[in-house]
Amino acid sequence: MAFSCDLCGKKHQSGHNVSHANNKTKRIFAPNLQRVKAVVEGATKHIRVCTRCLRTGLVKKAV
Repeated sequence: MAFSCDLCGKKHQSGHNVSHANNKTKRIFAPNLQRVKAVVEGATKHIRVCTRCLRTGLVKKAV
């Protein structure tokens, strides 16, 4: 299972750590994923969603 949002498919992006001396080392920028209990196709499931999807209301939370 990849570390990505189940709704929008947002994944990690790669980039560099840049030091004061302008040395560059590889790093990743990970999305802020939360494991929530949501209603998916009429059933309650645990899904991984990014906070952007939670904020915009794309997730119907289970009670």
